[in-house]
Amino acid sequence: MMQARAVRPSARRQKGGKAVCSAGSGLQAGNGQHHVLRSVQNNVGRIERSAVSASVGARRVSSTSSVGYASRGAVACSAGKVAVLGAAGGIGQPLSMLVKMLPSVKELSLYDIQGTKGVAADLSHCNTACKVTGYVGEEELTSALEGCDLVIIPAGVPRKPGMTRDDLFNINAGIVKSLATACAEVCPNAILNIISNPVNSTVPICNEVYKAKGITGASARILGVTTLDIVRSNTFLAEECGLDVDQVDVPVIGGHAGVTILPLLSQMRPKVQLENKRIEELTTRIQNAGTEVVEAKAGAGSATLSMAYAAARFAESCLRGLQGDKVYECAYIESSLIPDLEYFASKVQLGPNGVEEVFEVGQVSDFEQQGIEGLIPELKKSIAKGQEFAKN
Repeated sequence: MMQARAVRPSARRQKGGKAVCSAGSGLQAGNGQHHVLRSVQNNVGRIERSAVSASVGARRVSSTSSVGYASRGAVACSAGKVAVLGAAGGIGQPLSMLVKMLPSVKELSLYDIQGTKGVAADLSHCNTACKVTGYVGEEELTSALEGCDLVIIPAGVPRKPGMTRDDLFNINAGIVKSLATACAEVCPNAILNIISNPVNSTVPICNEVYKAKGITGASARILGVTTLDIVRSNTFLAEECGLDVDQVDVPVIGGHAGVTILPLLSQMRPKVQLENKRIEELTTRIQNAGTEVVEAKAGAGSATLSMAYAAARFAESCLRGLQGDKVYECAYIESSLIPDLEYFASKVQLGPNGVEEVFEVGQVSDFEQQGIEGLIPELKKSIAKGQEFAKN
């Protein structure tokens, strides 16, 4: 289990109702320990287009207050092979395209139960230096995974109107367990990016699969992708406050479903002043943003494009970490950060071994502290559900 740095028994509380606490404004001493706050996290994981590479992976590096990673200059050497499992789906197709645009990826393996040959043929016409191969069916899964450094798993059924992430469990849990088993057998040292919902349960499923096979250190490499919650938070707050979205960073902790999604608006950068009522409304919107998209699509799908964008951003951060850059993101992982919870989403540092460091929550408002206390029972139940499924 990943150990958090400077863990306290609970999140530190900030008195007062307004969001005035910044996130990522340097190291703040408290009781002889450092807070999670770091200046390099202002635009954590930001993806932008480069005029040279036209890639989602080109990042802005400005100064010591810049975010994303400790710069090593230009994009590092090839990250090797990346696989997308579920590549023919609504998330998988746009995600595969975005990953192919990353200049550090030289080989992209696309896997699904059908349709990947066509997706691979289509993407192979894009003029980027990345070989794309499609694999179809269980008999080709091993070939798809051989030599992978990063495996991204969006496989499973999407949400439909009226469905919760728990409704997806019985279908997606089995899919994720079988894919995790294959990864553990073929590429046990690869980093896994888990997108398949419910993430609160599928990440524990993957960890239990690896534990059963005796693979050590796997929890640092099995990462639940909660980046869409950060992307949404940054977008909504930039719109609310009239700010440049590229300068906004809102950390999101907890889990990746409903009330377990907790944006820390008190730690938003840049600092803002928001009325208590508006903080509650924005928090609720962020928590229910997935349902907002499902309802808007009226049964035609879920949040596929924004999820693909967020997943590409997180994947690119993982690849930079593999290359030796220090990258900061939020991720849902096995963690001892919160008492009584074995898994939790928080800010982490990514590196060659996956998660290199887990950061404590830091100071939070009374409203956010209530949110932390309120999410624990729901998250605990989802974790147990995944663990029990994996063991049976």
